[in-house]
Amino acid sequence: MNAEGQRRYSTGAMWFHWIIAILVIVSWRVVVTAQGLEGPDKGWWMDHHKALGVTILVLTIARLIWRLTHPVPGKASTTPAWQHMLARTLHVLFYVMLIGLPIGGWLASSYFGGSIDMWGAFTVPGLPVGESREMGKTIIGFHKTGGEALVYLVGLHILGALKHMLIDKDGNLWRMLPWGTPKA
Repeated sequence: MNAEGQRRYSTGAMWFHWIIAILVIVSWRVVVTAQGLEGPDKGWWMDHHKALGVTILVLTIARLIWRLTHPVPGKASTTPAWQHMLARTLHVLFYVMLIGLPIGGWLASSYFGGSIDMWGAFTVPGLPVGESREMGKTIIGFHKTGGEALVYLVGLHILGALKHMLIDKDGNLWRMLPWGTPKA
């Protein structure tokens, strides 16, 4: 691997990062739209939110496997240790939430007796938990809280990237983009 390749994430890591990021934002906007609706319109939007969640779950598991089997660029030597620790913690939280939130949504849907339609291509069956509207409501409450926390963490992640680009000017952002020049 050449020096440039060692400073930049792999193309696969970049694809996973940006596709999942876009899907998370779209899923968040879809559910916000659904919250203001009633009846079949709300159901239509929620069906898309659930399908996006399953897609995010599958892609996150694939991304985690990719991450464990492909080298990542070294840490920037100019970044303080506490920032490395914060970034590491944030990334672990992202993986936990990007796996946990879709599973929680799937579990809640299962408790309501539902399955997940994947845009008419196939159906993901409900988990074998039996029906319990009360349990479904409880899990949805946790799911909503976790989703809100994820939005704040995404905001923190974006602020960190902007800090690296605009204040530190350390080229750190370019490690996750196929253009630009990451610094050593």
